[in-house]
Amino acid sequence: MNIPPFVLASASPARRRLLQTAGIDPVVALSDFDESQVQLNDPAELVQTLALRKAETVASQFPDGLVLGCDSVLAVNGEIHGKPADEKEAIARWQKMRSSVGNLYTGHALIDQRQGKTLVECGITRVYFANISDREINAYVATGEPLKCAGCFALEGRGGLFVEKLEGCHTNVIGLSLPLLRQMLGELGYDVTDFWQQ
Repeated sequence: MNIPPFVLASASPARRRLLQTAGIDPVVALSDFDESQVQLNDPAELVQTLALRKAETVASQFPDGLVLGCDSVLAVNGEIHGKPADEKEAIARWQKMRSSVGNLYTGHALIDQRQGKTLVECGITRVYFANISDREINAYVATGEPLKCAGCFALEGRGGLFVEKLEGCHTNVIGLSLPLLRQMLGELGYDVTDFWQQ
């Protein structure tokens, strides 16, 4: 099978790095989809819808492409969290998150333009947060790292110091579940190794 170009409809450097580490060097196409258009209370439904909208926004630019859209949120105690608006919100969120358990949801939408097929899935990982001090919270937020992340932490960065345990896929927490992507590619008739550094 002739392998289509792999397109990542995301500005996330972490997602791009994950793909590159796994041997896939994607074409990056930024989606300008306005996320505020989607208001849903179910976190799995929310991330799947947003991932699909992001992929759809970009897909028309790549008539023979395989387009991946992703979106992540963290749900803690029934509250859904995206990226914090500012440092104040990030500090308040961490004060709630410490010593608690959250579910990190990442929606994955894969549009195969050649085959006219679309798959949408959600990866869920349980995240156990450490009981960190106010001083640690303030120092972490001051780095700016949590302001760029849906869950207010970057597992692959300094935030990894404050996560005690994960149940489920760890790359899902970084923004893209590699095992789920492999499975979705398989459903579309591809072998993930076909995309290794084309």
